[in-house]
Amino acid sequence: MLSAKNLFQEMLDDDDAFRLFCSIAASGESQGGWENGRIAALVPASQRALAPKIARHGADEDKHGRIFNALLRKRGLTAVPVPHETDYTMLLEKHGIGLAHEQLGREEPLTERDIITYLAHSRVTEQRASEQMRLLRKHFADHPELGRAVRMISNDEDNHLAYCHEELLRFAAAGHGRTIQHILRECALAEIGVYRDVSLAVMDHMGRVLGWSRAKAAVLAAGIHAVHAYERLVGWRRMVSLAPPERRDALGGPAVPAPEFA
Repeated sequence: MLSAKNLFQEMLDDDDAFRLFCSIAASGESQGGWENGRIAALVPASQRALAPKIARHGADEDKHGRIFNALLRKRGLTAVPVPHETDYTMLLEKHGIGLAHEQLGREEPLTERDIITYLAHSRVTEQRASEQMRLLRKHFADHPELGRAVRMISNDEDNHLAYCHEELLRFAAAGHGRTIQHILRECALAEIGVYRDVSLAVMDHMGRVLGWSRAKAAVLAAGIHAVHAYERLVGWRRMVSLAPPERRDALGGPAVPAPEFA
């Protein structure tokens, strides 16, 4: 039976598949950590109060990258190069979503519009991250090897999503609502296309590593295309709505350390 739990269990049980999965995850989280660190350093004077929260966001992402690398080390494995077609973060940038690395590499302060763009991009991608980690938490929260890591990362992703809602609502109340909705819709529609392409690429690589039959690979690819069709039609709307979060000031304190992983 094909299910998310069974598919992930297959990857978990095979060292080469697990190494590819953790390598992709660690790379994406580390990139997110760098991006948030640079944004925190370049926040405009009018939004300096946001800098500690953005820095906390980046520290969490760095921590997640260390956790995935630590999971590899526990098995005596090392990371492998991430195939370009599976690099979610860089493919989003290639589609013009978020703030470009070239811009973040300069020492020029960002504008308020840049900060809104960052928050809207994060609101969309953190929705995806939160949903993925909740799925893993549902099936593997008590797993002896992965459980603690899954619970920790899932809690962080929920905090990140709450923070994005709260800060975007603050900007909307200040008169930026139309701009926020435009950027959110643009980000969401681009993200679902990138997510489809990355999912297909990851499944293709995993299929070769795990020796999946053509029939199994075709069924999985059809499922990915079906999810994309639904998201393109109506599912994207969940990524652009804004509501006061249950978790208030979710990134208002220091990052929670993970010494057992780092």
